Amino acid sequence: MALSKSSLKTKIENELIAGGIVISGEFAQASVLAEAIANAVVDEVNQNAKANITSGSSAGTYSIL
Repeated sequence: MALSKSSLKTKIENELIAGGIVISGEFAQASVLAEAIANAVVDEVNQNAKANITSGSSAGTYSIL
């Protein structure tokens, strides 16, 4: 499953709304914050995620991407 910055942003925004945070309006910045967090999380996972295979002939650590 590929990571999606836009999908993660939407999920973060939905959680913010559920928590009572306003994300729209002239001065609202929560959506910008949600986008920044989503971008950082996806970039971090894409750059540094590893799969640890602990047994078998394929044992080792492999990059996810």
